Amino acid sequence: MAIVSAQRRFTRTRMALCALLLASVAGMADAAICEKSVRWKDDAPYTFRSKDGSIRGIYADLVQEALERLECKTQFVEMPWARALVELEAGRLDILPGALKTAERERFAYFSRAVNRSPNVLFIGTAASKRFQIAALKDLLSTDFRLGAQIKVSYGPDYDTLMANEAFARKVTFISDRRGAWRMIAADRIDGLIADETTGRIEIHELGLDQAIAKSSVVVSNEASMVALSKATIDPDFVTRFNRAIETMLEDGSYVRIIERYIPCRASKETLGCK
Repeated sequence: MAIVSAQRRFTRTRMALCALLLASVAGMADAAICEKSVRWKDDAPYTFRSKDGSIRGIYADLVQEALERLECKTQFVEMPWARALVELEAGRLDILPGALKTAERERFAYFSRAVNRSPNVLFIGTAASKRFQIAALKDLLSTDFRLGAQIKVSYGPDYDTLMANEAFARKVTFISDRRGAWRMIAADRIDGLIADETTGRIEIHELGLDQAIAKSSVVVSNEASMVALSKATIDPDFVTRFNRAIETMLEDGSYVRIIERYIPCRASKETLGCK
């Protein structure tokens, strides 16, 4: 009986050890799997689908490189900006590159260090440029200027302050597709559009609208954009490590190489864009 009892104890001990080992292996496997969903949209030079089908661009490459350094995989998810903010807050999207930090967004997102500086400027149709003399965005208040802006996009504190003014807000036509908005300017359906300077120049040229739309002297904001990370799925430690990866990319030249891959200029880690 003593021998049988000892055998049973040995069997139970062995089974417990096996269970512990399996749990440990499973835990290690889970820890090793790191995949983050990253928003993209056709928005060259920041994110776009290349000829080989892969998602490329300044933000796509920067985030993917940083995640690789953290041993994480990137899952690109295509969606409009407004929806991306909703998904980020809900925790159905992990990372949203190219965001400006606002108090509202800080409720549900962490923000990386600055990654890009390209001013948001006012582009104006040729016909409208002859009718309106505008030195600052607030000058639109005393005019019947028809302004276009993307849904849920923050163009900086001046724009956000003006949007709280009902008289200004009534002048704004919200659009989801920026390329469609350029065509609206050319068709005289709106007078101008706020957009990232680099993106605006590229899209206007690609649409053959260089003679119909021009960049004005009005700089709406010159704040550096960041990477927003969902508080619902990402912890502060990950944000710290993500920032450390970006810093390393700035120091080892990877950042500059990525910028110069998509913009024909000499890039600088100090200016976070073209020199």
